[in-house]
Amino acid sequence: MKTNRAVASAAAVEADALGNWTYVYGIAGVAAISGLLFGYDTAVINGALVFLREQFRLSDFQTEIAAGSLLVGCIVGASLAGTLTDRFGRKRMLLVAAILFCLSSVGTALPRNLLEFVVARFIAGTAIGVASVLSPMYIAEVSPAAIRGRLVTLNQMAIVTGILLSYFVSWMLSGLGPESWRWMFATAGIPSAVLFGALLFIPESPRWLLKQARDAEAIATLRRIGGEAAAVREAAAIRASLAGETGSLNELRSPQMRKPLAIAVLLAVASQITGINTVIYYGAILFREHGGQRSATSAIGANVIIGAVNFLCTILAVMFIDKAGRKPLLLFGSAGMAISLGTLAFAFRMAPVPATLILVLVLCYVACFAVSLGPGSWVYISELFPTAVRGRAMSVATLSLWAACLAVTLSFLTLVTYIGASGAFALYAGLCVVTFVFVWNFTPETKGRTLEQIQQFWKK
Repeated sequence: MKTNRAVASAAAVEADALGNWTYVYGIAGVAAISGLLFGYDTAVINGALVFLREQFRLSDFQTEIAAGSLLVGCIVGASLAGTLTDRFGRKRMLLVAAILFCLSSVGTALPRNLLEFVVARFIAGTAIGVASVLSPMYIAEVSPAAIRGRLVTLNQMAIVTGILLSYFVSWMLSGLGPESWRWMFATAGIPSAVLFGALLFIPESPRWLLKQARDAEAIATLRRIGGEAAAVREAAAIRASLAGETGSLNELRSPQMRKPLAIAVLLAVASQITGINTVIYYGAILFREHGGQRSATSAIGANVIIGAVNFLCTILAVMFIDKAGRKPLLLFGSAGMAISLGTLAFAFRMAPVPATLILVLVLCYVACFAVSLGPGSWVYISELFPTAVRGRAMSVATLSLWAACLAVTLSFLTLVTYIGASGAFALYAGLCVVTFVFVWNFTPETKGRTLEQIQQFWKK
């Protein structure tokens, strides 16, 4: 009888743990829908630019403006998100992002000229900037330490899913003719509405609630995530951590915060200046005008293959980031990116340009990014800071990321004009080498540590 009771008790505990993890995955999944919209709205420009460039008769500079307008909005959204979320909470600001996503998806489908398009894309960028700060932050704050890397990487998984979806939708709609780009943007309205509805049913971050002295709500959420005993321990650790935090800008500038902030900013910048968005934003133009693809449909179709590889390799990152650790993946990825881009630079000097080889090398580059800097930078940025200043610190790092992304986006076509595709990708290969050296020397391993333990590490 006792044996049966023990077995039944063990089974109940196991079922409860499974239920808790199911709950955590559920709320993380809802937050990650904003990542899907982030990826879709970011990458849909790739296929649309082929038609926009012809319909509005855009020069290279105007094409860069059309692509870069989103990123200006991203910078604005990221700069505001940290302060606003520390004041109003993670959930409320995610709801604001969902509304902006919905408005921009409709607005971007209607422009009659480049100016109207730029304004609509700016609004979309503001939504992405807010979501890029809040989604990984929220997921990190509700996740148990043992699976935090996996869950934050779920946001990156959603981003690459959105990228793949945008490529596939663009490819499917490209046969509709010159106006097909309008439908490419309009389709984002559906997941935007789904995100808004789903956000109404998830809890506020327990760490933010404890910071606001809303202890009962916070403990109720922690109890549902990890059970009674874990909730008590976690709440006590968070309170102790908050007791030593002021949440002021002076704390963010304090000596103990300088190194984690520098690491977060430099890693965020490195994830962009190594060239990933030259493929994400300009892939169709690159393949059509420099990579041997003749038609718009075939060039956009090549992007679908790239999106699929990006998606599959991000799954590998989800599987291994909590096992192998953050740092080994970053080192492996940056080395692989350097080799791929260096070889790509050589391939662009060949005559005629080998279209198949170009595509294979781009796929290798994207695969290396997807298992390393893609998810790894977001995981690191979400882990490094105390609760009281996490919003503002992540805002600074994410703002730096979008500024670097804007710089690459506004300069790529110009670089190709003056130094050729070969020279541009050789430059990005060199920056991958710099990233490898930086990660090797300066980034600590954070896998398996709670957010409070990471904070104590910086104090020591």
